Amino acid sequence: MTSPTIGVFALQGDVREHLLALTRLGVEAIGVRRPEELERCDALVIPGGESTTMFKLARTFDLFEPLQKRIRGGMPAFGTCAGMIMLADRITDGTADQVTLGGLDITVRRNAFGRQVDSFEGDLAFAGLDGPVHAVFIRAPWVEQVGSDVEVLARVASGPAAGRIVAVRQGPLMATSFHPEVGDDSRIHQVFVDLVTEHVRKVG
Repeated sequence: MTSPTIGVFALQGDVREHLLALTRLGVEAIGVRRPEELERCDALVIPGGESTTMFKLARTFDLFEPLQKRIRGGMPAFGTCAGMIMLADRITDGTADQVTLGGLDITVRRNAFGRQVDSFEGDLAFAGLDGPVHAVFIRAPWVEQVGSDVEVLARVASGPAAGRIVAVRQGPLMATSFHPEVGDDSRIHQVFVDLVTEHVRKVG
């Protein structure tokens, strides 16, 4: 079976870092700015950035509805930081006009860890991985509630936010509060690539 093509939402956010992480794993990775580029993709990564800006740019470039349709149709997607907010069905502390792509049965609190000055790093246990992952949080959200079909993949281990949910999966959708594209550890991207590969195999 040929390697899947994974797009990275490229209108705003940490696009280059995700493209590099996916390319290191031998995946064809492309930036997605237009509906025709999305059509080439088996899956999509939505990077960290600013979720309200992402929403507005997706509307401007006529990408929001095609993205929403593909996700509702079962396309695998992986959201990191702002990407987690974009995939959440519900937001706490969002802007009045903020709309998400949805798909994950979770409630997310924006900027839950505080403003950029409160960004931090720490090691986390991540379900299915041997050894901790080093997680970088930048004005990050956290998950306040999960639906019954949502698997919790990681929680903050210590400190004031101990126990907070920071990684989830529901079917073909994954999301992390932190930035796995920072640094050289590609294990979380590999988890997503494996998910995408299995999905492509099933749908033929």
